[in-house]
Amino acid sequence: MNVNNILEIIWVVSAVGLIVLVLLHSPKGDGLGGIGGQAQLFTSTKGAETALNRITWTLTVMFIGLTVILSANWLG
Repeated sequence: MNVNNILEIIWVVSAVGLIVLVLLHSPKGDGLGGIGGQAQLFTSTKGAETALNRITWTLTVMFIGLTVILSANWLG
């Protein structure tokens, strides 16, 4: 396995994670509270939404960065 293959695996995992996290977002602000039981992992619903937003933005930046790197074929 070379670096390109490892980055492609990370790219796919970030894409799937991003899809799941975007689907967890609620347009009305319910977010994880609508799932039932999952929001209890956090201290409040607002804390759950904040954590969900941070993870979503992190995966977004990682996905876009890896897309640019892999499409430009900078690694050979």
